[in-house]
Amino acid sequence: MLGCGKCGSVPGVWTLGESKLQVLTRSETEEAPPPPRCPSLRRLKQEVSDPVSSRESTQKRNSQVVLWGWTKGELLQRLYTHPVRDWEGRAPHSYGDIIYSSLVSLHNGYTKVMNERYLVLFSFHLLILALDNSNHDFIYEGILPLSAIEVRVISQQDSTAPHMFEISGPMVDSKIFICANAADRKCWIENIEDRRYKSLRQQISPSHSALSYLLPCDESWKREELKRYLLRSPIWQWEGTPIQHMGQPLYLSLVNVRNLQTHGSQERLLVLFPSDLLILSVDSQRVHVKYEGRLPRKSITALERSALPGRLEIELTGDLMEPFLVSCTYPEDYQSWIFQLQQPEKVPHTIPNHTPPPLIPKKRRS
Repeated sequence: MLGCGKCGSVPGVWTLGESKLQVLTRSETEEAPPPPRCPSLRRLKQEVSDPVSSRESTQKRNSQVVLWGWTKGELLQRLYTHPVRDWEGRAPHSYGDIIYSSLVSLHNGYTKVMNERYLVLFSFHLLILALDNSNHDFIYEGILPLSAIEVRVISQQDSTAPHMFEISGPMVDSKIFICANAADRKCWIENIEDRRYKSLRQQISPSHSALSYLLPCDESWKREELKRYLLRSPIWQWEGTPIQHMGQPLYLSLVNVRNLQTHGSQERLLVLFPSDLLILSVDSQRVHVKYEGRLPRKSITALERSALPGRLEIELTGDLMEPFLVSCTYPEDYQSWIFQLQQPEKVPHTIPNHTPPPLIPKKRRS
């Protein structure tokens, strides 16, 4: 991430003293960035595209060998599991989903020298890695918040010319990258534009983690990314079965939980799995997730307490728990929790005790 001189103490932020990527100073009195633009038609088409075909396309790309005899999937797994040389700041997993990545060349406009780089697009950041080909290592060069950069295609008259695009911004010198082909450049342009649009809508400081962009999870795309984030990221003070073995999350949302005995209200992240309701908390900086407990789903009874606007409340009770009140912010969350947690009453299987019909006396012959 990039910052001015005052931000130099923030971990993982590019500072003025770094020589790898020179940063331009920015006055505190500079005007705020313009409001986010409306989504383009292309972006709207992308949002309603077929998720199955998109997933199959991603799996196909990740299975192709791209560097050092490794596939893209293996390289990204290595990024999560092996230390990156000269890495600064938070761990890679805290930046959220990896949207796209590929091998490119960084073009120096002064010396005309080109050097290989590996670009990784996270949910709201662009990571730039240099390569140590002799040791098969990544070298950290910096990470850019998408809300602080712009991207544009560098058009060429000659169809055989390199497929180039440029990233620039008020806090970073422009950088020109050369892609292997037109399709790769198209993927970079469209993905960066899409994620930049979403990051600008959040209006949150670029120094925040991906978790801060995804909370509150008031849109469907945020919920889906938050589900994947929780399955991949460490959760403080975790107990019991690993979260990866609990199945796929069915629903989640931020709620306020109030114990009916103590009347204290606390913010909690509820995550519903096929067999359990997981209760998590998030720190005030939206960086860390902490385990608070879990409840067997079959032991929970959900009762509607209030469906009034501004007071959407559900009471959760059970044999192995103290009753507590769940307050939802959005009607969609309230309706989803009621639908998911309310189970039909279980009628015990007993043998029906039918009273036999009365015997009708036969008529006596006279």
